Amino acid sequence: MAKFVSLLLLALLGISMVATWLWQKKPSTIWMVKPIHFLLQGNYGPGSLKSSQCPKECTGRCGQTQYHKPCMFFCQKCCAKCLCVPPGYYGNKSVCPCYNNWKTKRGGPKCP
Repeated sequence: MAKFVSLLLLALLGISMVATWLWQKKPSTIWMVKPIHFLLQGNYGPGSLKSSQCPKECTGRCGQTQYHKPCMFFCQKCCAKCLCVPPGYYGNKSVCPCYNNWKTKRGGPKCP
C-alpha cells in the first residue's frame, strides 16, 4: 500500500512539473482554447457580439484550420445569426447555444 501511495505522489509530481514547464513555454500556442477565466468574465455568450465584430472573431476561430475559406464562410454565417463565436480554435461551443445547436440537414454541426 505504501508503494502505491508513493508511486501515485511521484506521478502527480511529474505531471505538475510537465504542466508547469509547458505553461511557461508559450501558453498561447500550446493550449488550443482560451483559459476558463475568459469564459467567466461574461465576454462570450448569445448576443455578446455586434455583427460588425464577426469577421474579427471568426478570423481568430478559423486561424488554425487548413480549411480557412469554408470555416470563415460558415463561422460568419453562424455569427450573424447567433451574434456569438465560441472562444478558441476548437470546442467551447457550449458557451454559444445557438452556435452549438444549429445543425445541417444530415444532423452534423453547421458552425465550426
